[in-house]
Amino acid sequence: MGKKNVTVFTEFILLGFSVSPGLEALLFVVFLVIYAVTLFGNAAVVTLSSLDAHLQTPMYFFLCNLAVLNICCTSAVVPKMLINFLVVRKSISPALCEAQMYITLFLGAAECIFLAVMAVDRYAAICHPLRYPILMNKRVCVGMAAASWLGTFLGSVVPLFVLKLPLCGSNVIDHYFCEVPAMLQLVCADTSASESAMFLGGIATEIVPFALILLSYVRIIVAILRMASADGRQKAFSTCSAHLTVVTIFYTTAMLMYMRSKGQHTPEQDKAISVFYTIINPMINPIIYSLRNKEVKGALMRVLERHKKAQA
Repeated sequence: MGKKNVTVFTEFILLGFSVSPGLEALLFVVFLVIYAVTLFGNAAVVTLSSLDAHLQTPMYFFLCNLAVLNICCTSAVVPKMLINFLVVRKSISPALCEAQMYITLFLGAAECIFLAVMAVDRYAAICHPLRYPILMNKRVCVGMAAASWLGTFLGSVVPLFVLKLPLCGSNVIDHYFCEVPAMLQLVCADTSASESAMFLGGIATEIVPFALILLSYVRIIVAILRMASADGRQKAFSTCSAHLTVVTIFYTTAMLMYMRSKGQHTPEQDKAISVFYTIINPMINPIIYSLRNKEVKGALMRVLERHKKAQA
């Protein structure tokens, strides 16, 4: 492609969702409510885990990391999307666009790793209950969390060169935020290297952790079925059901987006899939982990009781 066809854009236009202007006000309200629930739910998980000693365990330590991740991921996307629902010109600067690409890819990869780490934690708790305090001591947990954050931070390199590739033609992005696959549509050079890097990154951050999760749960299920106590089996299954639900929702949508070949999807399908792992999943994670969790409910009651006594 000749240099004369390469364009330096000072802004990009986000098409967002293909709806009539009258529906944008309704979508604004819907996504504002979802965003508020997401912030409240994940902040509540972090707050309760910090205030109640019963929740200061490896499982809730990793869950707090996941909650912080969810808040950051949805905050990188939703505020700008809400603004664009209210304005006519739905523009975004190249700097903010690049930030959205990096943050969402980095945090998406980090969530994959943390879900795998949480599966390993459940494996240690159920398959090696007597050695669990030693296997998952504070030093090990902090080290695993730090490695997860640092590894995905260094590994999420694709957005760093997507906007450095020559862009040409339209500056219109057929998405509600600057996601890497949507941005690659604007590149007028060969994108095979970027797509290959994204695919390899998907293997490292999605397939490998997913395989570790499957392996962990095979061992967990075998251990549960060998339990003599029906109550013990029920308790073990209940501690894993929330994690399995989150894993299923997140990995299904993430793999549909990043592990497909080019041409197997439409922009509308991409937007629908992206909504799940950037907006819906961060909202339902604390709900799934807390709704049937007696430990979280008990912690909430104890915190409220202490608050009442402090005010008395």
